[in-house]
Amino acid sequence: MGLNIYTVGEITRYLKEKIDWDPLLQNTAVRGEISNFVHHSSGHMYFTLKDSSSRLKCVMFKSKNFSLAFDLHNGLKIIALGRLAIFERDGQYQLYVEDVQPEGMGALHLAFLQLKEKLEQEGLFALENKKSIPRVPKGIGVITSPTGAALRDIITVIRRRFPGALILIIPALVQGTEAVPSLVEALRKAEDLKEKIEVLIIGRGGGSLEELWAFNEELLARAIYACSIPIVSAVGHETDFTIADFVADQRAPTPSAAAEIVAPESRELTKYLRQLENRLIQQVRRKLELHKWQLASLRQRPVLMKPEHLLDNRKQTVDFLRQKLLQCTKENLRGKKEKLNLLIEKLSDLNPLAVLQRGYVVCRKQKGKKLLKSVKGLKVGDKLTITMSNGEIDCLVEKIREG
Repeated sequence: MGLNIYTVGEITRYLKEKIDWDPLLQNTAVRGEISNFVHHSSGHMYFTLKDSSSRLKCVMFKSKNFSLAFDLHNGLKIIALGRLAIFERDGQYQLYVEDVQPEGMGALHLAFLQLKEKLEQEGLFALENKKSIPRVPKGIGVITSPTGAALRDIITVIRRRFPGALILIIPALVQGTEAVPSLVEALRKAEDLKEKIEVLIIGRGGGSLEELWAFNEELLARAIYACSIPIVSAVGHETDFTIADFVADQRAPTPSAAAEIVAPESRELTKYLRQLENRLIQQVRRKLELHKWQLASLRQRPVLMKPEHLLDNRKQTVDFLRQKLLQCTKENLRGKKEKLNLLIEKLSDLNPLAVLQRGYVVCRKQKGKKLLKSVKGLKVGDKLTITMSNGEIDCLVEKIREG
């Protein structure tokens, strides 16, 4: 009997058909810890399930993982439901995951914890980012189901505590797949009415975790955080906590308690207004007493009792300054005059006519009228003009003596 020889592909296809037709492997659940997790840009997820003895390759396509309520990550222990098959190209068997459940913990609870940690790290729960609730709001907005008992409780409490309050109801779905978009749209409408609304209540009555889940969605949490109007969250009963409670500016254990937070009690408000009135009266009285004392003190001042004395002093000062100005002007003119006379004397000394008066003469050639300073350049027969202090003389050079 001869030995059968097969190709790798034939063996792989044979094993694939065996596995594909095994009903035990087509709908199975596998428990393990996630490692080597990769969320591909295509949207598909690739990871390995491991335990103390072995490892199993897994793939979860985008069409299956997009609706996961929580995030997968390395180290997370899960129960993966799916089918086993062979990937022919690599000849390796792997689990094609259809659904995932966290081991020992509900999927919704895990999703709640993951989102809570994420938003807390981003600062959406920080106290310094929370807005204060107005003590006496001019308008109260309520986002909830228009048919729920929560709305009736809120209105009843507000009307009892603060009868004159303006209540604006913005209806929204609070349960089901359309609840989150409905609540986000209601917040947008509230922003459009913020001239009338100073505080918002958002919430619903009690229910199971699944029924309250809309208030644990990230989209709604970010819309609450971005809202410019202070928000009081009132979801479920006192023991129920949602992501909306942590993001809101204040949490109320019940819808009725939320109404008590935003609506001042009329008797307390009246008492508070009376206290403000008394404080105002006391402040005014103290101001008046202070101003009376200041006025009496001013009346005792000489300048206000006899203001003409102040004018007399000013008049005397003006006369003194005028006299001083005249004196300074005269002294200045006297000094300028003395300096001018001195300059005139100096100028007179430099006047060539004054030199002539002392017996000196000026000699020039008649031809060219060049001033002569020396006998050099003269010759017998030159005609000269001699200028004296009281006239001129024309003369003829007959003899020249040097030295």
